[in-house]
Amino acid sequence: MTDPSSRRRRLVGAVGLAAAIALTAAGCGSTGSAGSAGRSSGTRGAAAAGTANVAYAGSLQLLDDKVIGPAFAKATGDQYEGRGGGAFGVAHEIAAGEITPNVFESIGAGPIALLEPEFTRWYVQVAASPIVVAYNPKTPFAPRLRAIAEGREPLSDLFGLLGQPGFHLGRTNPDTDPQGQAFYEMVELAQARYHLPAGTVTKVLGPLDNSSQVFAETALEARLQAGQLDAASAFLSQAVQLHLPYVALPSAIDFGDPALASSYARAALTLTDGKRVHGVPLVVDATVLHADGTTAKDAAAAAAFVAYLLSPAGRKAFSAGGYHLLTPVLDGDEAAVPAAVRRAIAGA
Repeated sequence: MTDPSSRRRRLVGAVGLAAAIALTAAGCGSTGSAGSAGRSSGTRGAAAAGTANVAYAGSLQLLDDKVIGPAFAKATGDQYEGRGGGAFGVAHEIAAGEITPNVFESIGAGPIALLEPEFTRWYVQVAASPIVVAYNPKTPFAPRLRAIAEGREPLSDLFGLLGQPGFHLGRTNPDTDPQGQAFYEMVELAQARYHLPAGTVTKVLGPLDNSSQVFAETALEARLQAGQLDAASAFLSQAVQLHLPYVALPSAIDFGDPALASSYARAALTLTDGKRVHGVPLVVDATVLHADGTTAKDAAAAAAFVAYLLSPAGRKAFSAGGYHLLTPVLDGDEAAVPAAVRRAIAGA
């Protein structure tokens, strides 16, 4: 995975999530089933309404489907539809024509790069999403995890605990999900940073596709909440939104600071297809996708959705959801960026 920061160009120089959901529910019109929001009177009016069909990294499911999607529909009069999964897996589905969204929200630019230039020629960064180790408060290991989280035991002890026999750790698939890659690389960085014993990565994680640890991103935290796992990889945003206790990691290994891109790149792993990937910052990047048959109304709705992500209301929702806000930075062909998105970047 290459570091996209080398070709980025800066255009211009953030309440709990439950409160945000409550405010959204109080202010929105009717909504459809999970993953969609119905039309309501908004600034663009019913005659101009289209559908923002959003494919998102699975960690964005709660924020998009419960907060941003309904609020977007309320504000614009457009419809929102959403679906999620591991970002690389979603990108491959788009490229194969298996799904045809008109917006893609990825964690990291790598999945979007797979769609360039056929489906898009640009993306904009929205927020950073550092990783943490979330844990079940009822696990027998909770007292020690809590002690590490509170600084009463050194963070270096975390990795010996994760690799202890009988500890059930969950993570996502590095072959299909940026979080899965970053979690694996995080343990690599920790081994070097804390001078942990050689073989710590293998002891904690096992093989890349360890079937006892690897689960779909959209199901991982549910397994943790159900007590099937003692701890799991998670984005800070997921832990905040799901009210899970967690062990925060220092920025040097949490992949949440774009300024540390060169340090993150020191970690690397080889995927099952033989591809070698290096660590990159975990940033929410968004783009509008174009495909044959897209109507003008839907294209406008897609642009309006990305613009909404960059609006004060959208940024407030990200902040409340546990993300670290970033100055919007555009990567790619500015001429291909819809005017509504360009205005939102300039105004952020």
